Amino acid sequence: MTSSDSAARLDADAFARLALELHDADGFDETVETVVQFALQAENCSYAGVALATTGGGVEIGAVTDPLVEAIYAAQIDAADGPMLQALNSGTTVYVADVAKETRWPRWLSEVAAGKVRSVLHVPMKAGDKVIGGLSLYTLHPDAFTADDEAIAHILARYASVAVATARHEDTMARAVDARKLVGLAMGILMERFDLDGDQAFAVLRRYSQDTNTKLRDVAQHLIETRKLPHLTPDRVTTGLSDR
Repeated sequence: MTSSDSAARLDADAFARLALELHDADGFDETVETVVQFALQAENCSYAGVALATTGGGVEIGAVTDPLVEAIYAAQIDAADGPMLQALNSGTTVYVADVAKETRWPRWLSEVAAGKVRSVLHVPMKAGDKVIGGLSLYTLHPDAFTADDEAIAHILARYASVAVATARHEDTMARAVDARKLVGLAMGILMERFDLDGDQAFAVLRRYSQDTNTKLRDVAQHLIETRKLPHLTPDRVTTGLSDR
């Protein structure tokens, strides 16, 4: 059976509605939440979750339909081992038909057994050739996922990949704009307090950021909220500018 035939099991407009919901989602968090809630409705599963690959090569929990999934994800992340991580690292689907017969991943097994999970399906989410996350489906019955279920999961993962990649990019851009605004406000405070021009005010913020190993955005946020930076005196401002 092809993926198109499998998708026919769903309401004809289901994926169209999903596309609209993902388009209308308000930010990154709502996007991944929409994905797992749709999976819960469309798939033969008891729980669903999305795990996301991070820039530094790590994994973070995107969204879950039950605290049990969060615990299962956390166990794998802590142990750096498990079927979800295997799916992300290999870029291939990982299906555990019966947890009771599985012998790999001991830490993971203890978590899924505690929740009485019996079948697990992990499908990687890809943007181009890059794996950006994984869709996870869980049931309380062994041998629960059919070829049709897996085909639908792959379709959903493709929808999710595009939406999540787009939402993540938009979120990053929004954060960048927000950071520029914060830095601009902080520069204004320094310019007024220490009679500096724009370049000098930015140099002070950057130097303080480097000296304290603090992100520039966080330095600016602290200055705006408290109207001061610890240990920043007129003498230190002058010294910082002379070292440029």
